[in-house]
Amino acid sequence: MKINDIIIVLIVVAVALIGSWLTSGGMNWYNTLILPSITPPGFFIGAVWTIIFILSAISAIIFWNKSERNNRLKWVAALFIFNAFLNVFWSLLFFNQHLISASIIEMIILELTVLALLVLIWPVSKLASALLTPYAVWVVFATYLAYSIWLLN
Repeated sequence: MKINDIIIVLIVVAVALIGSWLTSGGMNWYNTLILPSITPPGFFIGAVWTIIFILSAISAIIFWNKSERNNRLKWVAALFIFNAFLNVFWSLLFFNQHLISASIIEMIILELTVLALLVLIWPVSKLASALLTPYAVWVVFATYLAYSIWLLN
């Protein structure tokens, strides 16, 4: 394992831990909300995010190791970092600040970063790009859930 692989894994673990911490801090508030009937149970949401984080780390590692050291690598690395920031920022907006409408707007931006990663990574590694597909699908679903929560509350 290369040092870059370790750094990527550490970044992904940090994002997951910070996001989880922010989320758990807002669960008392969340439990008072009217939720859409299609809201999955918490353990399922946690499992999905765990899978997404694992697939994202693998995607980033594959891309980093296969990519030429050029502008595409810089753009994708910056986009991965921005995406990580947005991931954590969403938990802050939604669970800690209770800003549901702002979190929906933020999720749309998050989705755009995932889609941009899919497109930018595809020419270098179709596998690395495909590994981000569940992330893109989940963020669309989570955005719908947040929008539904906003309407219901």
